[in-house]
Amino acid sequence: MVLFGLENGRIPVRKNMAKLIIVALAFLVCAASRGQCEEGGTPLLKVGFYDGKCADTTDVEAVVGDVVASFYDRDHTVAAALLRLQFHDCFIRGCDASILLDGPNSEKTALANRRIRGYDLIEAAKSSVEAVCPGVVSCADIIVMATRDAVFLSGGGRYTVQMGRRDGAVSSASDVNMPTSSISVSDLIKVFGDKGLSPTDMVYLLGGHTIGVARCSSFRDRLYNFQNTGEPDPTMDSMLRDTLITRCPQDSLSDDNTVDLDQNSSSSSTVDNSYYQQILSNRGILQIDQELALDPWTQPTVNSIAQGWNFTTGFGQAMIKLGAVQVLTGEQGEIRQFCYSTIERRQ
Repeated sequence: MVLFGLENGRIPVRKNMAKLIIVALAFLVCAASRGQCEEGGTPLLKVGFYDGKCADTTDVEAVVGDVVASFYDRDHTVAAALLRLQFHDCFIRGCDASILLDGPNSEKTALANRRIRGYDLIEAAKSSVEAVCPGVVSCADIIVMATRDAVFLSGGGRYTVQMGRRDGAVSSASDVNMPTSSISVSDLIKVFGDKGLSPTDMVYLLGGHTIGVARCSSFRDRLYNFQNTGEPDPTMDSMLRDTLITRCPQDSLSDDNTVDLDQNSSSSSTVDNSYYQQILSNRGILQIDQELALDPWTQPTVNSIAQGWNFTTGFGQAMIKLGAVQVLTGEQGEIRQFCYSTIERRQ
């Protein structure tokens, strides 16, 4: 039986089938983005969204980039802070800048978000953008731009981001349910899958742990009482454990002490594939980091990235997909003048 091609004088269906597949894929992308699509199924997010929308051909991405560079020059850790900020924003109600809103019960107040940083940078970028292009650029887009620029300044590639997000007006601490560092790989795959992200996307995105720090409280059980066994985690390199216990003694007084997530001192502030090499050597700090290198679902991807897959490209592509999770576009949401407050609250 011939499925695609000419048979008995019939018109070949290969092209029609291809069109159906493209439409179906576009529908899935739109569904993952709250259905906000142009007629024909094309997602509204696009590269160059702000071209021609500001006076004097202002390049709003360059304006944001200048602010990020000024903050980064003073404190390189803003890169890790912005990565975490974008991740926590996009995973709760989608990439709508709801994490920036103030309020007695806003997302900011949730336990998982109380150590999030970078709000001041986003507000500074928003202020600079409003000065040259008022009422046009969303805070949600600024988060994505700023994170992209900080990754580049930290040695990662400069991936191209799509724009056109709108800001959400709802922010509730009760909505915040971030995965913990002790989650299993299979459960985390499901969490990411619910956001339209693949297991490969997940492995790349956790590669954001190539920079940043972890507090002793988030991994102390691995040093002393792993899964209530009274013993350390047997998968942790013994020399790493000896190093960590000097920083994280068994008493709880050191809960707020921090260690680099990437224990390679020469690359702990650089966005590269060193993280994957570390976890393959059983030197992962967080339990989920180490599990990535041990679980059969993710180990092949970890191996490939550590051994030469283009981490820069893969990480950038995963960040682009993260930035498209459940976005508000078109007429939904709002464009805030101040990222910490909705239009309704200011009236």
